[in-house]
Amino acid sequence: MNLPRKKLIPILLVIAVVAVSAYSIVSWRERHRPRTSLAISGNIEAHESVVGFKVQGRLVKLLVEEGGVVRAGDRIAELDSNDYRQQVASDQAVVHSREAELALAMAGTRHQEVKAGRQSLLDAKADLDLRRKEYQRNQALYEKDEISAEARDIAATNLKRAEAVYQRAQENLSELEEGTRKEQIAINRANVKAARENLQLSRVRLGYATLAAPISGVVTVRQAELGEVMSPGSPVVTIADLDHVWLRGYVPETDLGKVHWGDEAVVTTDTFPGKRYRGRISFISSEAEFTPKSVETHAERVTLVYRIKIDLENANRELK
Repeated sequence: MNLPRKKLIPILLVIAVVAVSAYSIVSWRERHRPRTSLAISGNIEAHESVVGFKVQGRLVKLLVEEGGVVRAGDRIAELDSNDYRQQVASDQAVVHSREAELALAMAGTRHQEVKAGRQSLLDAKADLDLRRKEYQRNQALYEKDEISAEARDIAATNLKRAEAVYQRAQENLSELEEGTRKEQIAINRANVKAARENLQLSRVRLGYATLAAPISGVVTVRQAELGEVMSPGSPVVTIADLDHVWLRGYVPETDLGKVHWGDEAVVTTDTFPGKRYRGRISFISSEAEFTPKSVETHAERVTLVYRIKIDLENANRELK
């Protein structure tokens, strides 16, 4: 039966409204569907820093005990620093010596070479004066027709030679005073720079003889004792940041899709069963592994799991 066009339009509108309402209900239920919770077990761990010296020496001061609280920058231990202090003093003396040599080079030149150059200039000047007087005398005699032109020309040639020698002596002295000075100053400056760098390195090594806490936390392990000769990198103490701990847990492979980076988590402990600690997932391993041996049954240990980390605040340090 064909319905009139005017009656068909309201029926289509009703169907459309019903369809939109059904889609809205389904979408609302999908968005508000309770997320599946997942229960896992794990251990509380802390971010630890193993602290050691960067230089070798005998341990003479150990200022912390296990369980002690330290702040970043606090002194932890010291090595016998006499050798490092002597090296600093020695390098400081070398710097003073090199700076004095540089000052002397900037004030003067190589004394013997310059002295010889100045003497050569004086000799050339004396010879030039003599040749000039000879030429003037011969010129006067030539004008009086008392000597020949050849004698006058020889005197003129000797004067030109004396002038050339004098000019060369001037240039040679200038090179000694300027060129030698610049060369020596450059060498002295390089020596001063090297000496200062050695001094700076000695001071850095002296600073390494004092060990400071890199982070604030609690000393959980003291690996060294007074009197030990410590090698570079040998652990002295271990410091744990107990204010910011994390839970190491394992998620079965079949439940991996239920956890995501940044998801909120609630942690409870047997010590404080009624207390809840809120945290967030900060790490999900990209590789599967067999369940650790700490799990009770062998059947569970052979299950493939993924390791996760849940960061937790531990302001009261209740979590151990």
